[in-house]
Amino acid sequence: MKFQQVDRLPRWEWAMWWDETIKRWHGEGLDANLTDIFDIHEYFDLDPYKQYWFSTTEATIEAAQHHVEGIVSNMDDYLKHTRYLYPDHGKAIEGMSPWLKRQQKGQAVIWITLEGFFWFPRTMMGFTELMLAFYDQPELLHKINKDLLAFNLEILEQIAKIGNPVFMTIAEDMSYNNGPMISRAIMDEFLSPYYAKLLARAKEMDMLTIVDTDGDVTLLVPWLLDNGVEGVLPLERQAGVNGMALREKFPKLGMIGHFNKMVMADGERAMRAEFERLTPLMASGGFIPSVDHQTPPGVSLEDYRIYRKLLDEYTGR
Repeated sequence: MKFQQVDRLPRWEWAMWWDETIKRWHGEGLDANLTDIFDIHEYFDLDPYKQYWFSTTEATIEAAQHHVEGIVSNMDDYLKHTRYLYPDHGKAIEGMSPWLKRQQKGQAVIWITLEGFFWFPRTMMGFTELMLAFYDQPELLHKINKDLLAFNLEILEQIAKIGNPVFMTIAEDMSYNNGPMISRAIMDEFLSPYYAKLLARAKEMDMLTIVDTDGDVTLLVPWLLDNGVEGVLPLERQAGVNGMALREKFPKLGMIGHFNKMVMADGERAMRAEFERLTPLMASGGFIPSVDHQTPPGVSLEDYRIYRKLLDEYTGR
C-alpha cells in the first residue's frame, strides 16, 4: 500500500462471506465444523489477516448494529440511550495480544474497524431522520459525534498500550449506487472536525487509514483525501466504480477490493477476464484485489476454489 516493490500481492478477503454462502458450502463438502470466518479464511490458505470491529452498541467483535437502528429522534432520546452505548472493549483488546505478537514476527496482519461519523448517527436515527437532522438538529449530531470521537480515541489509547495494528478502517457506507449521500458542505461541518482528531491519532500509531463505503465512491474520494484518509474500499464494480480512472486522477490513493463478485458464479473464463481487467491496477501499486463485498450465496464451493486458484496466479505475477 506504500507503492513499494513486493514479492507478491496479499491474498485476503476483507469482507469474507455471507452466512448463506457458508451454509451452501457446508452442503457441498466444506467441513461442517468450520463456521468461524477466520478459520475458513485459514482453510482457504488466505493470508492471516485478523479484524477487530469495535462496536458502539455491544462489547463483542461480532456485534450487529442494525437491531438498534432508529432508536433516536432527538436529544432526549439520545441522552436516554447513552447508558446502553459505548461499551467497554477491554477484554477484546486484551485478546489482540497473541495476534499482535504474530504480527511483530511478520506472521499476521491485524486491522481494526471503528464506526464513523456518518455511520453511527445513521444507526442511531435511521437514514431519513438523519438526513433531516443535518438541517433541523445540528446540535444533536455534533453531540453524537463528539461522544463517538471520545469513544474511538479511548479505544486507540487502549490498543496503543499493547501494540499498533497495521491499518484501520472507518465504517461509513455514505456512498451508494449514485454517489455520496451527503454534500461536501455537510461533510465539512459534521464529519471533518472529528476525522481530523481521529486520523491524527491513528497516524501517530503508524496505521494506514481506509474508509469503508459501498456503492460509487468516485465523487467522495477527493473529500476523503482532503480529510487525511489514505484509502478506500470496496470499490464496487456494480455501482460503476472504475479503479484505473481513480488511480490516474489520484496516483497515491490506496484501494482494496474491486473484483466484481457478480461474475464469480459464471465460471473460470469470466473470473479470469475480471482479473485481467484488474491487472493494470494491480501493477500500479497501492491496490489489493479482493471480492468487492461478501461472496454471495450464488457462488458454489467449486466456483470459489477456482477464484482462489486465479487469485494466487494473478497476485503472484
